[in-house]
Amino acid sequence: MKRSIIPLLILVTLFLTGQALTGQTKAGDAFEKMKMLKGEWLGASSDGSPITVSYKVMSAGSALVETLEPPMGESSMVTVYHLDGDNLMMTHYCSAQNQPRMRAKPVSGDVEKIDFSFIDATNLAKPTDGHMHKLVVTFVDNAHFTQQWTFAQEGKEKPETFSFERKK
Repeated sequence: MKRSIIPLLILVTLFLTGQALTGQTKAGDAFEKMKMLKGEWLGASSDGSPITVSYKVMSAGSALVETLEPPMGESSMVTVYHLDGDNLMMTHYCSAQNQPRMRAKPVSGDVEKIDFSFIDATNLAKPTDGHMHKLVVTFVDNAHFTQQWTFAQEGKEKPETFSFERKK
C-alpha cells in the first residue's frame, strides 16, 4: 500500500505545480504581449475622432505605462499595467478624476485578446458614479490593435472602441 501511495503523491504534486506555473505563465504571457505595444500609435475612436497612444516599459520591465492623448482640448489619461502574482492588473488614471483598478481574466492559448474587469477604484464616492468599468484589448497583428473601453454610470454602460495603427 505504501509503495502505491508515494508515486500517486508525486503525480498529484507535479500536476498541482504545473497548474500553478501555467497560471503564472499565462498572466506573464499576456503582460509580455502588452509590452510589445511599446512605442507610438495613431488611431481613431468609433466616431472617427483622432487619438494617439504611447507605451513605455518602465521600472526594470515590471510596469507598462500607457498615455492616451484624446483630441485637442481633452485631458490626457494614463494607465499602468503590471503583474500581481498570477494576475495582470491595471490602474487607469481617468479624466473623470478617479482611478479604477481592473484585473484581466485568465487567458488561454495564444494571447489575442485581454479582457479586464473592474475590481475597485480610488476617488469614487459611490459605485454608481461615472468610471471606466471594463477594457478589452484585441491584438489584430503587429501593427494594429483595438481597445474597447466601457464607461459605467448610474447602472448604464457606454462602450467606446478605439482602433490603432503603429506610427511609422
